[in-house]
Amino acid sequence: MMRTNSGIAVALAATVLAGAAGAGAAQASPTAGSGAAPSACRPANHTAKITEAAASSGHRHYRVTLTAPRGYEPCTLAGSPTDVRFSNHGSDSGVTAGRYGSQETVVTFGPGRPVHFDIQVPSGDLGTPANEASFALQAPGGQIPGTSFAEGALKVAKGTVIGPVQSGAS
Repeated sequence: MMRTNSGIAVALAATVLAGAAGAGAAQASPTAGSGAAPSACRPANHTAKITEAAASSGHRHYRVTLTAPRGYEPCTLAGSPTDVRFSNHGSDSGVTAGRYGSQETVVTFGPGRPVHFDIQVPSGDLGTPANEASFALQAPGGQIPGTSFAEGALKVAKGTVIGPVQSGAS
């Protein structure tokens, strides 16, 4: 009888370990590296800042720059962030944003490899003040879990659109 219980215990332990390994793989973000460190694409592992950019005909532009400190694994991003919301001192602006540009271009993001995206706002309206944007980053295979936040002064309005993530900083 002892031998049967030991066999069941070993089989149960193997099943639990295999399940834990599978769950860890399912939660990992797509990465460009070996996967030895946490992904820079996860919201807790990067910072984002909003700065004013040069205006174009009929639009105000703001640049959101994402950076990751050392110790995080590079990852791949594609397209424009989604689920973008703007707030001012915690109050939702009520402005939702669309997307523009190619959603297929893939960029590598991680320590020493900042990325940025554009917030384009029609300038015909005075705009609604905001000091924070929240958004979900996109990987080539879909949305990265979690919400990222960027801080910085901007004005948003109906018709605001978000450009795709590009390599480099502002």
